[in-house]
Amino acid sequence: MSEEVIVVRGNGTLSGEVRASGAKNSALKLIAASVLGQGPTVLRNVPAISDIAIMSEVLRRLGATVERDDHVLTLDTTSLNSFETPYDLVSKMRASISILGPLVGRFGRAHVAMPGGCQIGARKIDMHLKGLEALGVEFVTEHGFLKASAPAGLHGAHVALDFPSVGATENLLMAAVVAEGVTHIENAACEPEIEDLAAMLNAMGARVSGAGTSLIKVEGVPLGSLHPCEHVTCGDRIEAGTFLVGGALTGGPVTVRGVNPAHLRMALMKLELMGCVVERGDDWVRVSRTEPLRPVDIQTLPHPGFPTDLQAQFMLLAALADGTAVITENVFENRFMFAAELMRMGADVAIEDHHALVRGVRGLQGAPVTSTDLRAGAALVLAGIVAEGETCVRKVAHIDRGYEGYVQKLRTLGADVERIELPCVQMPQA
Repeated sequence: MSEEVIVVRGNGTLSGEVRASGAKNSALKLIAASVLGQGPTVLRNVPAISDIAIMSEVLRRLGATVERDDHVLTLDTTSLNSFETPYDLVSKMRASISILGPLVGRFGRAHVAMPGGCQIGARKIDMHLKGLEALGVEFVTEHGFLKASAPAGLHGAHVALDFPSVGATENLLMAAVVAEGVTHIENAACEPEIEDLAAMLNAMGARVSGAGTSLIKVEGVPLGSLHPCEHVTCGDRIEAGTFLVGGALTGGPVTVRGVNPAHLRMALMKLELMGCVVERGDDWVRVSRTEPLRPVDIQTLPHPGFPTDLQAQFMLLAALADGTAVITENVFENRFMFAAELMRMGADVAIEDHHALVRGVRGLQGAPVTSTDLRAGAALVLAGIVAEGETCVRKVAHIDRGYEGYVQKLRTLGADVERIELPCVQMPQA
């Protein structure tokens, strides 16, 4: 038995140019939305990552034909013949719950296994269910499956979300587009990925307005009037932000292309406050630094606030800043698991409830560390680049869920990093 690990030899070097892949958090929902197209939908700029492979297989099990050619996915949902998603796939990835809305929209019913994914918080799906119930969906939970039905059909409603949940907003959108009448989603999530999904739904014949704001209006259309389309996935702002943090760590300059700088407005502002020079173009951002990192307090919030998916990367920056910063995690309660791994490398972090007090240190030391979730894994590899000595990052499958060719892109920027297989160490029997 063996396991893949990422080995990083700290050389403090990251400079040059990389291209961001298509957004994982958008592409997954676009794949789900293709269920409503009832034909061959073509998605471009789709990242080659494990989460996309799982979501593609979910559609195949439902009866769709899914073909990949480089970064283009063709999803033919003409012959979809099942409304039940398999537990073995759904349990691996939380985003698979997004198939619920389109299945109910297509068939009037759905059986969806309870979702899995990163262990970074409870992330309950109550808001998904309450919102869909307002549209006429009834739910029963049996043996780990959600069984949804709309016996009287879907109808428009005014839905006010308790929290601007991205997943709940997306599920509501994909059901509401075929509901009879008008639906208003109040306190909707404003993330760029919501705008991307709405743009695709509109290209399929839906009538969605207000996406990207806190009030979305959906004028329902008959299912038969929706059709397949071609759509280009937006650039991955979180992947881009990760590489830009790398430029801030080492001084760069690091340029990331294929991303809209407006999607990273808050993160780029924080980088400037920390002493970085940030340059922006139409679809690129460049970060460089010549002065010491300055500490800056951060609070994660729904978009347009600071993204929780960049919290670990910025904690790494704060760990090497000249002073003390407070990082407050308001979105996922378990996301500070990363701090314990960073402390193994010499960081000074004290956790109290959902606050982290980060006192900057002069440097980090290489150490064996473990990815606790997708973004933490990526941040630990960055930490190894600026640490003294060698860092071995385990459980790299987390990283594969959201970063295409992460090691190769870092090598392109000058990092001394490689992916290797190590024999698993068997613990002695008691």
